[in-house]
Amino acid sequence: MKQGRAEAALAFNTVVWGSTFVLAKAALVYVSPVLFLAFRFGLASVALLLVFGRVLRKPITRGMLGGGVLTGLFLFIGYLFQTLGLQYTTPTKSAFITGLTTVMVPLLGALVYKSRPQVSELIGVSVATLGMGLLTLEGPFGSISRGDLLTLLGAAGFAAHIVTLGHFSESMGYELLSVAQVSAAAISALALFWWVEPIRIHWQPVVLWAILISGLVCTAAAFTIQAWAQRYTSSTRTALIYALEPVFAGITSWLVLGEILSGRAAVGAVIILAGILLVEMKPFQSRSHPCL
Repeated sequence: MKQGRAEAALAFNTVVWGSTFVLAKAALVYVSPVLFLAFRFGLASVALLLVFGRVLRKPITRGMLGGGVLTGLFLFIGYLFQTLGLQYTTPTKSAFITGLTTVMVPLLGALVYKSRPQVSELIGVSVATLGMGLLTLEGPFGSISRGDLLTLLGAAGFAAHIVTLGHFSESMGYELLSVAQVSAAAISALALFWWVEPIRIHWQPVVLWAILISGLVCTAAAFTIQAWAQRYTSSTRTALIYALEPVFAGITSWLVLGEILSGRAAVGAVIILAGILLVEMKPFQSRSHPCL
């Protein structure tokens, strides 16, 4: 029963994240990316400290603090590259490339835990890579755009975050883990925004809404939900549920922006989803990784 509730909560996260790609894309017209992340994670940190501040009065070991900080750094890396990439690519393409996180999770887990990748995982990675090529290589061969490449680096960061979160969620309370990881991401953004890019912000309603929704709903609430839910389900099942995120992003982009992928890109998006399913469903082999 707890696993069912946990996975339903993760599905809620998927809907929220998938439907806000368009909002973030619109806000980045008026605010520089790292400054936007500083606002987002800063607001989320304040909200979590107000809700879970009592947890910080309990004894906190160095290992617990280190686990929260490491998880938060991977979280920030994922969002940094995804947000930078979103300036140069479409919301739908950004979401489908981010969906490759799901393919990377079991392979990264295999690397960390020194287990051999399964046949289904290797086939799924190959299929998903083919799909990414069709989705992103709109011009001559090898002409992947800067935005798509940055987003791919973000997907690697998110994969590391999921694996790390799955590890530490077993030994840490979800309240402390939520506060620690979001605060670490906020500190990282605040330390970088003033020197890595020209500071740019024009206070428009879309910027305010993007900061409020991404900070309170997509970050404070969603990552608290994930930290709690991964105590009752595996990293792989989490990644499989999150594979639906690009579907919701594509629907939202079509409804709001009228965005439609080209025929080749649409085929690539479908092939990416097929690769994700191959990795997670493992039709050719039943053995699972010890970490997943």
